[in-house]
Amino acid sequence: MKKDTGSLHDCYRTAQHAISDLKAAVLQLLEASGKPGLTNAQIGRTLGIYQGHVGHKGHIPRTLLSIMASEGVVSQDQSTKRWHVRSDQKDNGTAE
Repeated sequence: MKKDTGSLHDCYRTAQHAISDLKAAVLQLLEASGKPGLTNAQIGRTLGIYQGHVGHKGHIPRTLLSIMASEGVVSQDQSTKRWHVRSDQKDNGTAE
């Protein structure tokens, strides 16, 4: 079976655009929420993009928040499990 590389490229581009839009929505929500931030479930429910399995209903995919954390945009308070925009991002004006 021959793969249509144009179609594969379109799929890739669509996925990257969707992830970018989703990350922007999460960032905008966290900026608007201020301190103390929001839990994974609060983010998912507010944006209407939650899924889950038993015990985790309402959570957005952890992978998305992990990607944003690895990019240095957000971080999680381990004691409260709330996510927030990294303060150094706000100070530098790069979290817009």
